[in-house]
Amino acid sequence: MPSDFHPNAEDLAASNAAFVRDFDGSGLQAAPTRRLAVVACMDARLDTLRILGLRAGEAHVIRNAGGVITDDVIRSLCLSQLLLGTREVVLVHHTGCGLQQLDEDRFMARLAAETGVRPPWPLEAFADPHDDIVESIRRLRATPFLPHKDHISGFVYDVADGKLHGVEPPTA
Repeated sequence: MPSDFHPNAEDLAASNAAFVRDFDGSGLQAAPTRRLAVVACMDARLDTLRILGLRAGEAHVIRNAGGVITDDVIRSLCLSQLLLGTREVVLVHHTGCGLQQLDEDRFMARLAAETGVRPPWPLEAFADPHDDIVESIRRLRATPFLPHKDHISGFVYDVADGKLHGVEPPTA
């Protein structure tokens, strides 16, 4: 680890003290008011709520590397829909994603060499974020665990200018 590394926990706890002074979210409910779930990449450049013009309490936001539709994302969306009333899913991928053009075989071989174990999960590398949105929509439509699939949309966020570009979903 670089010698200039400083753990963030103390700074985050101090920031929380300032947050608490102005906290006004005690009336928020777990069910999002817009009945919306968003699946987005975990990239630090994405301020998902701000990009979409949303506020706390309006949407569930599920994030992972690449915004990939994994079994765990489907699990979260299933709970979001069946227990908390969401009816719409919006996908947000982005340009310049770390999974874009990643050599998955090389990465997995490196990981196995460093740890002695090859993980059971795929990285889900991809070449084009637009194509990956289409694949994500296909996966959501194919799963039997989501009862509400009528309103699924996808966007690619451009990290250079902040603009969202809609991706036309394939016909059902």
